[in-house]
Amino acid sequence: MIDYRLLGPIEAGVDGRVLDIGGHKQLALLAVLVLRANQPVTRDVLVDWLWGEHPPPGVQHTLDVHISRLRKTLESAAGQQVVLTRPGAYLLRAAADNVDMRQFERLAEEGHRALAENAPDRAAADLREALALWRGAPLADVSDEAFAQPEIARLNDLRMGIIEDRIEADLALGRHGGVVSELGALVAEQPLRERLYQLLMVALYRCGRQSEALAVYRQARLALVDELGIEPSPALQRIERSILAQDASLDPPPRPAPASRLGMPARRVSRGPLPPGGLACRPPSARASP
Repeated sequence: MIDYRLLGPIEAGVDGRVLDIGGHKQLALLAVLVLRANQPVTRDVLVDWLWGEHPPPGVQHTLDVHISRLRKTLESAAGQQVVLTRPGAYLLRAAADNVDMRQFERLAEEGHRALAENAPDRAAADLREALALWRGAPLADVSDEAFAQPEIARLNDLRMGIIEDRIEADLALGRHGGVVSELGALVAEQPLRERLYQLLMVALYRCGRQSEALAVYRQARLALVDELGIEPSPALQRIERSILAQDASLDPPPRPAPASRLGMPARRVSRGPLPPGGLACRPPSARASP
């Protein structure tokens, strides 16, 4: 069976051997068919997605040539039919487990379910496996194509949610010291995701860095009020109140704890710099006094 990889440069391979698909249009054609794997894609859709509003003269013949080349490459490697002809359409046959994007979505769903079921160890393993499938920017070879851009945005947003879920699983496993630096970098890269601020506050507090955790809250609130005219979400406000009260629910868990205790729905805030200070974790005994 042929493996198809879209989470990075577009590739098709058999037994570890990457096939030579061809130039830009051949890669774009493969990407369209893989995105719609096991569904017929009409010739008109293919022409529109590959050439846009101004297709060249003789575009139907050009499409036939591209289909023929792709079919020859894939089917000679697979030893069976891969690109099927349907009335006015083409269909690429591929098992979900042979498409990295579908594997990613399946593992992400399983990890999210495990987190909701209070199994953070299983969640962290599934989510790490999902993230390991990424080899770079998704659909990298055709990122300038209009058909690819909504899918790229969807995949990038899904990936960020999975990173957040994986960090929440790590926090539930008591790994706060290992995620503080990562969260600091993520907040700098994705300053509009409020959930990252929430996770960072919890991780800093569990590292005994209460004042820095509260500074993260102030920074998020300043961005929200000044730039968007809204207050932080109730979830973020609850975490601030819990830190001020040194609520025991925020202490590092002695064993895997329900992820729902953190109460961290995803939301967006505007850019703001991180609070000053290093990001290495200190022992819990160093926690600041109220």
